[in-house]
Amino acid sequence: MNAICFTLNGLPVSYEGSAADRLLEVLRGTYRCTSVKCGCKEGECGACSVLIDGTLINSCCVAMGAVEGASVVTMEGFRETERFSVLEKAFASVSAVQCGFCIPGMVLAAEALLSKCPHPTEEEIREGLSGNLCRCTGYNAIVNAVSIAAKEGKGLW
Repeated sequence: MNAICFTLNGLPVSYEGSAADRLLEVLRGTYRCTSVKCGCKEGECGACSVLIDGTLINSCCVAMGAVEGASVVTMEGFRETERFSVLEKAFASVSAVQCGFCIPGMVLAAEALLSKCPHPTEEEIREGLSGNLCRCTGYNAIVNAVSIAAKEGKGLW
C-alpha cells in the first residue's frame, strides 16, 4: 500500500492507512486535530469543516485518497495566522461564541468567504455560513462578527 502524502497545516505528512478512510477520523485520530468535530457524518452540519486547497469542505464526506497532494488546513493551523487573529477579536467583540462546538467550522467558513469576497454583504455572509449549523447563537452575532472582521481586516483578504 502506498502512503497518502499531503500537507496538513503547512507541514508535509503521509498517511499509511486506507484511501477509503474518512478524512474526519484521520484528522482527529491520527493527527489529533480535535477542532474538527463529528456532528453528523453526512455533510450537513459543518462541524467537521476544513479548508482543502483553500476551499471549505466537510471532512466527513472526504476519503483520504482524495487529499493526495492537497493542502489541508484545520483550525489548529489557521489559528496561527493574522487573519485568525482578526476573526477571533471580531467574534469576541460581539459574543458570537457560546458553547463553541460549531465555531471552528464557522471561522473556517468565514475565512473561505472573506478569501473570495473581502467585503461581503450581510446576505453574502449568511450564504457563506449556510453550511454550518449552530444551536446556540441564532446566527446574528456570528454574521455581525464576520462583518466586523471584514472591516477590521482591511487588506488581509
